[in-house]
Amino acid sequence: MVKVDVDSIEATWGGQDYRVVTLDPEGVVFLSSEPAWLFSRTRPMTPEGVAALAATRRYANETPSTFPLVSDETLRGLRLWRVEGEGGVGEYAVVSQLMPGAGWTLSVLQDTAPARAQALTVTIGAVLALALIGMALAAVRQRRARLRDRLVMQAAAQAQLEARVEERTRELAEVNRALGAEVAERRQAEENLRRAQDDLVQAAKLAALGQMSAALGHEVNQPLGALRNYAENAATLLDRGRAPVARAAIDRILSMADRMGAIARRLHTFGRRPGQRLQPVDITEAVEAAREIAGARLKQTGATLEIDISEGLPCVIGGPVRMQQVLVNLLTNAADAVAGREDRRIRLAARAEGGAVSLVVEDSGHGVPPEIAARIFDPFFSTKGVGNGLGLGLSISYNILKDFGGDLSLVESGLGGAAFRLDLQAAEVGTRLAAE
Repeated sequence: MVKVDVDSIEATWGGQDYRVVTLDPEGVVFLSSEPAWLFSRTRPMTPEGVAALAATRRYANETPSTFPLVSDETLRGLRLWRVEGEGGVGEYAVVSQLMPGAGWTLSVLQDTAPARAQALTVTIGAVLALALIGMALAAVRQRRARLRDRLVMQAAAQAQLEARVEERTRELAEVNRALGAEVAERRQAEENLRRAQDDLVQAAKLAALGQMSAALGHEVNQPLGALRNYAENAATLLDRGRAPVARAAIDRILSMADRMGAIARRLHTFGRRPGQRLQPVDITEAVEAAREIAGARLKQTGATLEIDISEGLPCVIGGPVRMQQVLVNLLTNAADAVAGREDRRIRLAARAEGGAVSLVVEDSGHGVPPEIAARIFDPFFSTKGVGNGLGLGLSISYNILKDFGGDLSLVESGLGGAAFRLDLQAAEVGTRLAAE
């Protein structure tokens, strides 16, 4: 009998990721990479095997123990051992090869834990991938559903919007037609208002002429009587051959006739309806014309008119007749204000201020109380007694100044009474403007 030491062979099997066992014909492990498995039997021994082992003393005094095999099964053609160890029960895939000459069986055991872990990882990865794919598909389906719902909502909203736009268009068309009718009505009302204003202006001027008629009759009767006396004197002087003296009397007659003609022309111009075209107006001429027209009322009340107009005063934008009307209204109001008072002064001053011209008409009358100052330019508002005016003079004058692009305002008077300031735009000589 020859005995061979196989420890060196077992040493080469250690440290691998698999296990190696060699079984004798009785199923006893006599070579193994796991020292704990040596001299253990993988199956129960027959009596013959026990007798032969004792007779041959193959393993000396060693008594084979039971191999820690829990189960031995075949799954899908692969033999699996479940072996109990220190860390619990481990599972191994077994590949065996029979050595016919010696009757030994060489088995290699591969631990299935890494494979199962890898399979589990692959399975989990596949499940996660499938879950992600499912989630992606669900998200896509949900997105498509939302997109479909959104398209449906957009279509419904668009249809609703088109209906609202159509309805709004109809409403706007109706409003437009109503506005067109209202605009036409307003234009007609403005035209009627302008005609009524023109009629009021004309009525106010005629009323002013009526107020001045008595004084003018007295003023005209005096020159007429003087004319008759001068004419009789001239005839007597001519009969006596005193031609030079008669010539002087005739000159006096002609002068009085010219003055009476000038007064008549001013009244005729003042009484007619004004044109509607703005043009440069000479302030000096307008003031002189207004002074002649209002002269009778000034003389009747005993008022003293002081005129202070700067030299080289530029023309202003306006209308000659309506400018005279404004000045006549202010002068006659001032004359009424100073009537019956001891101080009966009226002052008219005109100054150039940059590109504008300002006129101030002030008097030494009783003035305008502060509580009615805000209403002084309202139509039909008057501080005079009943029958002494329509209350339209200042309102008409205010609107005329606005038409000229200017302004009429109540200011503080240096004479203690009322003062009205006219602000007008300066114009160059020869300038002609469009219609009002």
